[in-house]
Amino acid sequence: MRKVEVVPHKKEWSKLFHDECQKLQEIFGPEMIKLYHIGSTAIPAIQAKPVIDILAVVNDVECVAYFNKEMEEIGYDARGENGIAGRRFFRKGGDERTHHIHMFQQGHEEITRHLAFRDYMLAHSYEAQRYSQLKQRLTAQFPNDINGYVNGKNDFIREMDERAKHWLKSINKQGDHDVDKEDKMPSE
Repeated sequence: MRKVEVVPHKKEWSKLFHDECQKLQEIFGPEMIKLYHIGSTAIPAIQAKPVIDILAVVNDVECVAYFNKEMEEIGYDARGENGIAGRRFFRKGGDERTHHIHMFQQGHEEITRHLAFRDYMLAHSYEAQRYSQLKQRLTAQFPNDINGYVNGKNDFIREMDERAKHWLKSINKQGDHDVDKEDKMPSE
């Protein structure tokens, strides 16, 4: 059973993201287009489950299965789509989870959604704090129930996804949005 916990932001999460990116680049080579740090560990002002979420953009999602053996060798469990069509999901660490990899083929709509949510939280500290407080309440309410914790966040995430989508449209009209800040693949 996975214990649900959120902790204050840790500076080493960025390093853990970059270290894992290097491993993924070595495995996937030119199949890998970009890697992004997403999820709560990518938002410095909030508490997070200590799991590094990585969004990986690949040329052809159907080819990802060819790399499952190499992913297993570095500790990942391949979970297929795991509830999201067109995604390939990997998790590392079992019940003591350390990393999640969300792989999508270039152009998949979930890429924009994940990055918009992250960037909206980074740009709107009040909403980020609301999210952090919700996560803390849910952790207290569901300390041993990951599904209860995740389900408790769903309405908030849907609301923020909508706000982020409109926010992204408005800043794209202004030409101010660059998703490739610091979280490009290390070699870029």
